Amino acid sequence: MTKNEVGSVILRIVLGITFFIHGLDKFQAGIGNIAGYFDSLGIPGFLAYIVALIELVGGIALILGIGTKIISALIAIIMLGAIFTAKLSLGFLDGYELDTALLAISIYLILADRTPFSLDHQIAAKNK
Repeated sequence: MTKNEVGSVILRIVLGITFFIHGLDKFQAGIGNIAGYFDSLGIPGFLAYIVALIELVGGIALILGIGTKIISALIAIIMLGAIFTAKLSLGFLDGYELDTALLAISIYLILADRTPFSLDHQIAAKNK
């Protein structure tokens, strides 16, 4: 593996762990509470369930390297939503700095090539 591939793997796994934990936390904290928070922001509460599921299942998929580009695109959408609905008014340092970094990682993974250390790559190699 090249240095770029190693970097991609590290970013993919860190993003996966981060979102798996965020999704798990949403369910453990009471997804109904999160839905109420979404409602208070003017976002339909049912979206909390979708976001939490994407974070939880998507986090696992990223760790394994399955559907990396699709999951990263979904996470990028979630991060844009979080920034513009909940965090922008708080400012950069107290609000959306982490979201911006996670958004940048997601965009990088959308643009990056598959790495040999992913299930996507292994599946594609077997189908050739």
